[in-house]
Amino acid sequence: MDQLLDALKQAKRGDVVYLPGDVEMNLTALVYIDRLVIEIPAGVTLASNRGEQGSQGALLVCDALDTPGVLRPMGPEARVAGLRLQGPNNRRYLDHHKRSFGKGGKGRDYYYKLPTSQGIVCDVPKLTVDNCEISGFSHAGIYLRGGDGHYIHHNYIHHCQYNGLGYGVCHADAQSVIEYNLFNWNRHSIAGTGQPGCSYTARHNVELGESLSHCFDMHGGRDRNDGTNIAGTTIRIENNTFGAARLPIKIRGVPEQRCDVTKNWFPNHRSPSDAVVAGNKTYASDNACGAQPEVR
Repeated sequence: MDQLLDALKQAKRGDVVYLPGDVEMNLTALVYIDRLVIEIPAGVTLASNRGEQGSQGALLVCDALDTPGVLRPMGPEARVAGLRLQGPNNRRYLDHHKRSFGKGGKGRDYYYKLPTSQGIVCDVPKLTVDNCEISGFSHAGIYLRGGDGHYIHHNYIHHCQYNGLGYGVCHADAQSVIEYNLFNWNRHSIAGTGQPGCSYTARHNVELGESLSHCFDMHGGRDRNDGTNIAGTTIRIENNTFGAARLPIKIRGVPEQRCDVTKNWFPNHRSPSDAVVAGNKTYASDNACGAQPEVR
């Protein structure tokens, strides 16, 4: 671990810090005791070789329930490629959520007594995350708190499903393109707080089959209690396949500009109205529902 931290500290823009595919690092003690977050300088790539000659890629594991972030870019154009990030909590905790928010529940303070975890946390522009496997983070596998130009592609993101949170990729005041990813066993695979400036394009992704709640999400003003009905700025959802039986898409307010839902396949839903729940400024067109049409 010390070698990795030293290499990242010395790295300059354009450098690649490489972890061999057989490396396994357990970060639990350092996160729990020292609040370690691995910092990636601007323009630096942290990489392994996931997929090369059958390699699974280097594995970074953290078993501390309170994990504020395993990786954090410190400047624009950082990249994380070919790694595995395994978080501490792949469970749903349905009973805990019911005790907190059900009838006569103990409330938000009680709910958050159970610590939460995050994989990659980013506040700066132009993060790229590609060819990674990210799993087991109770808040978010990738949390884009700020910045634009983020590019999340060709990853497998799964088992981020703590009820009430549980996001594969989560946006605050951030904009991203999310494409060619596999998602499974998340609460929401893609989500956003919906505050002004929160935008994403999601295309060519596949939901493999299991989801705790709706798959792609954008919160509205009622979720934030800010007195508005704003659900982000611009949302584009196109050419995705939603294998999960749960609701594929829910836009929980009105985007500042628009949301376009086009050319997606909803094999478990009879019509676009069954697959997309949204209000004004959301436009669904040219989507396929039901079993895949026979090709002749």
